[in-house]
Amino acid sequence: MTPDHDGLAQLERRLVKDMTMLELPAKSWVPQRSHNGQPVRDVIFIGAGMCGLAGAAKLRLAGIDNVVLYDAAPKGHEGPWETFARMETLRSPKTLAGPCLGLPALTFRAWYEAQWGEPGFDALTLAPKGDWMRYLQWYRQVMTLNVVNETRVTKVEDAGAGLIAVRLRDTNGERVEHCRHLVLATGRSGLGGGAVPGFLNGVDRQFWAHSADDIDFDRLQGKRVIVIGAGASAMDNAATALEAGAAKVEMLIRRKHMPRVNKMTGISSQGVVHGMRHLPDAWKYRFNDYVNSQQVPPPRPSTLRVTRHKNARIFMGCAVTDVVAQGDHVTVHTPLAQFQADFVIAATGFRNDFAGREEFAAFSDAIKTWNDGVYDRTMGRAVPFMTDAPYLGDAFEFLPKQPGTCPMLARIHCFNDAAMLSHGKVSGDIPAVSVGADRLMRGIASALFAADVEYHFERLQAYDTAELQGDEWDDASAALMSNQTA
Repeated sequence: MTPDHDGLAQLERRLVKDMTMLELPAKSWVPQRSHNGQPVRDVIFIGAGMCGLAGAAKLRLAGIDNVVLYDAAPKGHEGPWETFARMETLRSPKTLAGPCLGLPALTFRAWYEAQWGEPGFDALTLAPKGDWMRYLQWYRQVMTLNVVNETRVTKVEDAGAGLIAVRLRDTNGERVEHCRHLVLATGRSGLGGGAVPGFLNGVDRQFWAHSADDIDFDRLQGKRVIVIGAGASAMDNAATALEAGAAKVEMLIRRKHMPRVNKMTGISSQGVVHGMRHLPDAWKYRFNDYVNSQQVPPPRPSTLRVTRHKNARIFMGCAVTDVVAQGDHVTVHTPLAQFQADFVIAATGFRNDFAGREEFAAFSDAIKTWNDGVYDRTMGRAVPFMTDAPYLGDAFEFLPKQPGTCPMLARIHCFNDAAMLSHGKVSGDIPAVSVGADRLMRGIASALFAADVEYHFERLQAYDTAELQGDEWDDASAALMSNQTA
């Protein structure tokens, strides 16, 4: 079906009208700064995926418009949707408001209906991954966000005077820009990238990849493939390998039973979204530990996408203990059996640490985590993904291990999946990302205003636009005083 471009143009006019009626964007209010003769950014975002776009858009609506987003990917490949997200459709309901920031015309539903009508949207079961990426590109355009692609951050340092120095590399070489606040909108990989099991250490990379890696699935045609894991990414990678012509795909799953219930989604509410941040730390940990222990099941469509292939097999209660390279293949050891494979895909999640992240070396050791005097055994299991997570402030800002040290941490915001333990699911998933963007904006706006309080007070004193002209009344005081002295 051909999209209705006139319908999309009408939607864009509606969005402009709605924003005008709400007096959005607010007028710019942050004073411009310079450093060594160069302009200073109010905020730099690292990452221009969904969270980066939503956060930057919310700042712009609040009158903070000296903002830029840098993304290492080419335009149209930001985030996971065209890289390691190998599902066919999103698992989230198509009706979610997502990153619309309270503007109905900015929703995925409005975007889709504008092009394919209400019947088209009604016929949709789940949002196709490609359509979601196109929606985000439209979002970037209509919100006039300043995104610079194919630019990588190589170093972040404290520049003094409340500024952060960000070294950037692109096709023209390296340069340094300065900003007042830095937002790490680095998505699902959070802070540390993929979690690689120890049994893969030392195994030649020709034999394995993490599910978040760039995998050449065409190379797997006719090959024996093993996928480790039972989550959504495990199913999606297994299905992609099967569809690419793998000779067989075997999924090795540690658990004896496939998880079936998506616990946190089942209790989703505005109470959870807004209240999780304000719970005592023990309750935050308890919620997350329980959900992680129960695990999130893979989506039904992703599972059926695998099991419809006769050359796919799933082994439960089959924890991998070792992987050994032997000539042109590997042997995968489990208590159940030994498996021979040409390639292994580890769909083993992500980690929360800065190991190997040289760009953050100047401050990573100073960051307070849940391991630094917050977590104790009464909260639940000591899960590294959780205990290594940063312990964040109200605006997603990092906090120092030692109070009073590393002052720039207060201006670096962890607006990605690693914030979940401190803030709930408001900075990584679609349902509550607008809430997260609002929380981020309020924190940055407050900090910018407080840092410039003398400037704003001087503006208050200097403001002299009169609303009254002085001819609206007669002063009867003089006549009254004259009569009293007569």
